[in-house]
Amino acid sequence: MIVARSLLFNVAFVLNNAVWFILFLPSLLLPRRPYLAVVRAWARSNLLLHGVIVGVDVEVRGRHNIPAGGLLVASKHQSAWETLALVAYFPDFAFILKRELLSVPLFGWYLRKAGQIPVDRGRRSTVFAALDREAREAVSQGRQIVIFPEGTRRDPGAEPNYKFGVAHLYGALGVPCLPVAHDAGLLWPRRRFLKRPGTITIEFLEPIPPGLPRDEFFALLRDRIEGATAALLAQAGVGSPRPSTAALGGPRPAHDAETGVEPG
Repeated sequence: MIVARSLLFNVAFVLNNAVWFILFLPSLLLPRRPYLAVVRAWARSNLLLHGVIVGVDVEVRGRHNIPAGGLLVASKHQSAWETLALVAYFPDFAFILKRELLSVPLFGWYLRKAGQIPVDRGRRSTVFAALDREAREAVSQGRQIVIFPEGTRRDPGAEPNYKFGVAHLYGALGVPCLPVAHDAGLLWPRRRFLKRPGTITIEFLEPIPPGLPRDEFFALLRDRIEGATAALLAQAGVGSPRPSTAALGGPRPAHDAETGVEPG
């Protein structure tokens, strides 16, 4: 049954995206805010297919922790699920993403129109100046900057590998940071054909206020996300709670210039 449902969902997922990408080309003529409503509808359509075909429910915790206005969102990254979910949960999102995605036919056009923030990973000397400029402009418009601090998807329970770029961005923006934990990788594993039924839990944690020293913020962010994620995995019967940030070796040094953008 899992194999049949996974096959049906994967086919439906590809066809659904093809239909949206082609039929909604005229939406590129809309102003950005109405256009983002179309993008959220696209994301929800994929989440609906996932829920109905695979048999997945979603439990949302801590929605009251989401501040209004300009915000930095730092999420655990285990699967493709959370990229869709975060689109659906934030009204004016701006993902930090690799510039190569803008060259993907159709998909890249939609990303440009949505005002996402590309990072040129090949130009390390100038990457932060460009990132700071675009991110500051976005938060000044009340947008939500979304970053995956580990850069790439990691299996549930894998050793955390946070990049210091999230701390740089936090210091540059001067807005609250909302940590996000979830266990989506248990049911929608990365690079796997099989999708499993069950309940995905996503938890919006207590925001970290602006103004902390970057090393202190970095340690606190990692501790909160990893602690909450470990608790969700333990609740699902997977692994055990992780040690504190101090036990993980403390924060990375401030000279680490990695941005946390997922590699190809």
